[in-house]
Amino acid sequence: MIARIVKIVSREYTLLDEEGNRHKGILTGKIRRQDIPAAGDMVEAKLSDGMWTVQKILPRRNLLYRPYVANVDQALIVMSVVDPDFSSALIDRLAMLIMHAGITPLLIVTKCDLGIPEETEQRIREYENGPMQVVRCAKGTLNPELGKILSGRISVLTGQSGAGKSTLLNELDPTFHLATQEISKALGRGKHTTRHNELHDVAGGLVADTPGFSSIDFSRIQAKELGECVPDFVPYTGQCYFNDCVHQNEPGCAVKNAVEGGKIPLIRHENYLAVLKMIQERREKYS
Repeated sequence: MIARIVKIVSREYTLLDEEGNRHKGILTGKIRRQDIPAAGDMVEAKLSDGMWTVQKILPRRNLLYRPYVANVDQALIVMSVVDPDFSSALIDRLAMLIMHAGITPLLIVTKCDLGIPEETEQRIREYENGPMQVVRCAKGTLNPELGKILSGRISVLTGQSGAGKSTLLNELDPTFHLATQEISKALGRGKHTTRHNELHDVAGGLVADTPGFSSIDFSRIQAKELGECVPDFVPYTGQCYFNDCVHQNEPGCAVKNAVEGGKIPLIRHENYLAVLKMIQERREKYS
């Protein structure tokens, strides 16, 4: 059987087959010694004595470590217009990390019913005019686009604390809150001994139970890679005069020309340069 791991509790695995049926499973000793399976992994499993045994983990498209999820299709950056305030710097940093992991970033703007400050409206429109998909949400009026976005895909959520990540999922599927509440209780009783990793059914898709990236960590990204991790830069990164251009001070830089021509928002380039400087200073420190 080819199936996807959708839940891991200690050493027990829940497998979702291609027909949508769920089965309990365990690992073979060989896999236990070699790989750490993640929720989202596609596996080969064999039925033996009434129990499915995972024989092989199939090649992954990508892997996130926090949450520990494989084969993720998209990451939803959830950002509120106020309380907490909208931050393009945080959006851009998260988008870079998401792109570097080989995952598609999307922007979900929440609390639009509370009134959008003029500068924030301008920033949102800049994203809407760029390559990243943007969905605006308001309390009590669920944007139908959100359900379409999640359907048939594996998603993780990230963004500010208090921006409404859980609220969005609860509105889409009220059972999500109940499920996560039960998990919290179970982990509270044995959080040091129980390993739990799960994808929940929400709006026809699968969503990681631990929303978001735990930290903004650029230690895995090299300066020369960073430009390819900015969605707005991607159409221009191969057009620079120098092959190793990092879109900073080099002549003949297609990205800088696009910024000057109004094709890329200036703030996107400024946010990029701030991260680039951080990476370059780290390299100098340890070289």
